[in-house]
Amino acid sequence: MFVYCWRIVSDSTIWEFVWDAPTQALDLASRMVPPRWSYIGRILRPLWDTINIATLGTLVGVCIATPVAFLAARNTTPSLWIARPLALLIIVSSRSINSLIWALLLVLIVGPGVFAGIVAIALRSVGFIGKLLYEAIEEINAQQVEAIVATGAARRQVLLFGIVPQILPAFAGISVYRWDINIRESTVLGLVGAGGIGLELQASLNTLAWNQVTLIFLAILGSVILSEWVSAKVRHAII
Repeated sequence: MFVYCWRIVSDSTIWEFVWDAPTQALDLASRMVPPRWSYIGRILRPLWDTINIATLGTLVGVCIATPVAFLAARNTTPSLWIARPLALLIIVSSRSINSLIWALLLVLIVGPGVFAGIVAIALRSVGFIGKLLYEAIEEINAQQVEAIVATGAARRQVLLFGIVPQILPAFAGISVYRWDINIRESTVLGLVGAGGIGLELQASLNTLAWNQVTLIFLAILGSVILSEWVSAKVRHAII
């Protein structure tokens, strides 16, 4: 299988470009250094938009994914034959389409801008959060739930006091982890017109302003490192 796939790739590859790639990479790197530090004032607002896209998109995704997860879990769904398959369909549909594809579609529907980016991140997050959360719900300790049921508690009380406390750490950890991922994904949504720092990156690439591209890369790296630090602190506090 490897040899067969390699033959297909080899036949469609222009190897002269591959052999010349190191020279071209060194030439490009020489034009990217030093960064254009005077350009930093232009990218602060788009960078802030990127962080807002990730944060609001994650929040909307959490709000949608939470009830979907309860419908998808075998031990909380009201119907194994109707509600659960529909919830699983929503989760699979969300996870099967990349956020960049969602953004491309939404830019055509609602127009370019930050709103399209927020909705794209939210739609992508629903599947991720929903899948991990419904698996966490199915893995809860059933004895605690049975003890609350034995007291004559209503279904709502069983949910609030028997299930929610058990999944709360997992819920917080999954949400923060998804926000961390969305920071990365939202940086490229501007390439298709969904707002954020990706718009500045696209403009710099189109004008071959490589020293500006370097500065944008450094800004993205800084935001990712910051999100890693925040998510690590939050996860440590939860655990």
